[in-house]
Amino acid sequence: MLLIDSQAVKNTCNASIESKGFCHYKCTNGIKRHLAVDTLGLPFFTQCTKASVSDDQGLIELLSHNLDYFRAKPVNIPKITILLDHGYHPDKITAALQTVYPQILTKIRFELAPKPTQAEKAAQGKAGFVPVATRWVIERSNAWMERCKSLVKNFERTLNHATAKLNLCFIRLMLKRLANE
Repeated sequence: MLLIDSQAVKNTCNASIESKGFCHYKCTNGIKRHLAVDTLGLPFFTQCTKASVSDDQGLIELLSHNLDYFRAKPVNIPKITILLDHGYHPDKITAALQTVYPQILTKIRFELAPKPTQAEKAAQGKAGFVPVATRWVIERSNAWMERCKSLVKNFERTLNHATAKLNLCFIRLMLKRLANE
C-alpha cells in the first residue's frame, strides 16, 4: 500500500522564476512537495512541482517519472493500493495514466481514504477534526520533513534541487533510525 499527499511550501527570495507558483487552496506562493510513502511512513517516491500544479497533475507527474518501477512489477502479484485523500480525483488520474502507460491499471488501484461522517464522530463523542489512522501515516511523514530546518521553506533555486533536498532529509532520517538499532 502507498499513501500519497502533497504539501505546499513557501519560497524564499532564492527561488527561481521557473519554480515559483501560487497554490490557491493553501494561499501559498512557492512549491508543492508530492510524497508517496509506504505503511511505515518511509518515502517511496518524491517529486517537487510549482505550487500552481494541482494535486492530480502532481500525482500524474510523480507516477509518470517512476514508471520503470511499475513496468518491472509482475502482473501476477496483487495490485498496489494507492490511498488518496479527498483532494484527488481517481477517475481523472487513471485516465491520464492510461495514456502514458496503458498496463498500469493491471498493477495499481486507487482508493480514497475513509472520511468519518458526522454520525460516526457523534458516536465516538468527537466533533471537528478527527484523524484517520491510515491517513495519519502520510501526515506524520510530512511532519518529519518539517523537522529538517532546510525544508521549512523552499531555499532551493530549482525544483530538482528541492527534490534532492527532500530525499536527503529522508535518507538522514532513515540512517539515524538504523544507527539507533
